[in-house]
Amino acid sequence: MAEASKSKIGLWPATSFVVGNMIGAGIFLVPAAMASFGSVSLLGWVFASIGTFFIARVFSGLSILLPGSTGGPYAYTRHGFGNFAGFLVAWGYWLSNICTISAIAISLVGALSTFFPILAGNAIAAVITGLTFIWFLAWVNNLGIKASGMVQVISTVAKLVPLLLISVGGLCFIKLQNFHPFNSSGGSVINAISSSAAITMFSFLGIECATIPADSISNSGKTISRATMLGLFITTLVYIAGAVSIMGIIPAKTLQHSVTPYADAAVIMFGSSARYWASAGAAIACFGALNGWTLIQGQMPYAIAKDRLFPSVFSWVNKKGAPYMALTISSVFSSLFMLMNYTKGLVEQFKFLLLLTTLTTVVPYLFCAGAYMVIRLKKKELKEKGLAMTISVALLAFIYSLWAVGGTGQETVYWGFLLLMAGIPFYVWASYKKQADDAAITPGK
Repeated sequence: MAEASKSKIGLWPATSFVVGNMIGAGIFLVPAAMASFGSVSLLGWVFASIGTFFIARVFSGLSILLPGSTGGPYAYTRHGFGNFAGFLVAWGYWLSNICTISAIAISLVGALSTFFPILAGNAIAAVITGLTFIWFLAWVNNLGIKASGMVQVISTVAKLVPLLLISVGGLCFIKLQNFHPFNSSGGSVINAISSSAAITMFSFLGIECATIPADSISNSGKTISRATMLGLFITTLVYIAGAVSIMGIIPAKTLQHSVTPYADAAVIMFGSSARYWASAGAAIACFGALNGWTLIQGQMPYAIAKDRLFPSVFSWVNKKGAPYMALTISSVFSSLFMLMNYTKGLVEQFKFLLLLTTLTTVVPYLFCAGAYMVIRLKKKELKEKGLAMTISVALLAFIYSLWAVGGTGQETVYWGFLLLMAGIPFYVWASYKKQADDAAITPGK
């Protein structure tokens, strides 16, 4: 009953979830995390943009083929390859959401440190602030998707204005000498591009976000497809212009140690007072992304639980139709992850979370690219029309995702593999319980 009463959102709120979730923590700390590679890292942005275009096309196509399928990557993989593959994708994606929430909370604290310097030097104050935002937005999302969507639209518009001002306006302030050396990574150019592309890929995570709450979006197939491609266009414009501006304005040695690179660039462009409004924009961006990913970290386990492949407690919803138990449990894990990892420097910690999150999200992209081909072939009426284009897009998305997995590094792949395997006992237990419940409903089977 509660699900039926949920309000639906349209194109602009759906687009704001894509833009808001993509333009968040990544754009503010990634420039500092990539400064050690040199200007070769700009090629990482280009490759990530092109690769993400094909991934966006995959999700756009899948949303039309399977409209209203809640869970996005999980639902598409399950339709294409079955329950086990769907579960592994959902498990890994849920873990990546937890990492994402933690990373964004850390970035939000970093942005606020301009106004409250104690947050930069006092770990306890930083942790308390981060936890406060995590739980406040968990409460907002418990009010239903309409409330979450309203917060997302407002925060997305508010952050695009200062970002565009610095990203586009900063092109007039760049100094060519800041782009030297070209490759300071200590390795080959190919390895530097691969590694930097894996890091920039974190900034594009979220391209699939409109597909996850599909049953809460009006005319879901058409709306999600448009929101996905429109969201990619907006974020790519901001990202590439911002990457060139920040690297061209701030010398690499200074940029490597910057906690607020956009604010530092604003100071160079407009004077010392600009640090405050630039940091305010960064804080708003992180706040919006934190809101959007909080929605997702509730929706994903909710979708699995509805299919009885996860504990039923995750499918409980309140009067607003929000999966309140999934939101609560996920927020607990996000809080713990943030606490456990608050031991390194801000940028170093962000790089670790960023690579692990990229891995556990790109693996679902791999499965979705394959599922796109499988599902397309199952649609007999569509077998001939545009089949060659579907296969080409899916293959390019698959190849890029596989490349991004390798770019995260051997250690990250190792830990990511262990995290994925840790989900198998949950699947075995859920499958056994599902079979037992089905047998109880239909005696004699």
